[in-house]
Amino acid sequence: MYQLSAITQELQSRGLGSTFQELSGGALAEIPVHVPPAEEQRRIADFLDAETSRIDDMSALQRTTLNLLAERRRAVLAHLVTGADEVNRGPSRLAWTDSLPVRWDSVGLSLVAKMGSGHTPSRSRADWWFDCDIPWITTGEVAQIRDDRRETIYETREKISKLGLANSAAELHPAGTVVLSRTASAGFSAVMGYDMATSQDYATWTCGPRLDPYYLLWCLRAMRADLLGRLAMGSTHKTIYFPDLQGLRIPLPPMPEQLAIVEAIRDSNAKIDELHDRINRQLGLLAERRQALITAAVTGQLDVTTARSGVGA
Repeated sequence: MYQLSAITQELQSRGLGSTFQELSGGALAEIPVHVPPAEEQRRIADFLDAETSRIDDMSALQRTTLNLLAERRRAVLAHLVTGADEVNRGPSRLAWTDSLPVRWDSVGLSLVAKMGSGHTPSRSRADWWFDCDIPWITTGEVAQIRDDRRETIYETREKISKLGLANSAAELHPAGTVVLSRTASAGFSAVMGYDMATSQDYATWTCGPRLDPYYLLWCLRAMRADLLGRLAMGSTHKTIYFPDLQGLRIPLPPMPEQLAIVEAIRDSNAKIDELHDRINRQLGLLAERRQALITAAVTGQLDVTTARSGVGA
């Protein structure tokens, strides 16, 4: 087992095929393998069992910490957008929180933001896909916002033309419009950095004067579990339908508080994300250390009778 792990890169370099790599028997037979006496093999295996177990335990602890950080991130978000520090609270009309500050409003989203969507110009009309310069948000952009770190989309994989826009149900939304993916990878949200269009896979909200787009963004992210659990339909690919989105309600504090909440969320996330990145770097180093130990031990570069890995020391 350890010998195979040590020559993984060699195996991959000799593999053939673009989709699935395949290694012929002849190519496999040409790979040099270090075969020490049986007693030495047992010593190497015992050493690696102990050392890789230590590394794996440390990695598991780090992954547990990552999960706790993710939970902390969600908890802080929910705490802030529901005004949980407020003592004077009343029952909430929202499905995703029990109570809100009594001085906050709770409103239908359609009352404070204009809802819209998008469309795909016909692919059969080549002339509609010529001279494309309008950023067009599709499901391909979910990769940018899946981890909730990025708030604003500035670049899109695809663009559409003015002719395609004019001959379809697509709309050009102003910068600052909030988007929510509602098909396939449903429930992910962002703010448009420029005037943009979207495919039919998104719902959009252009905020009125009472609603800050970034506050709405974080409300949508806070209610994602509710959106997917209560509104999304489908067993394989979840879809959130427009009639359900038209009925969304949000907490609405005064504008200065909305802006302060957004800043508090950003400050908290920055600290959590810094820890998250540091732990991910440590996990990478542990994985490298694990592989280096295996390679050194099975190729005879490391004398396991006297070696100490130093991991965790």
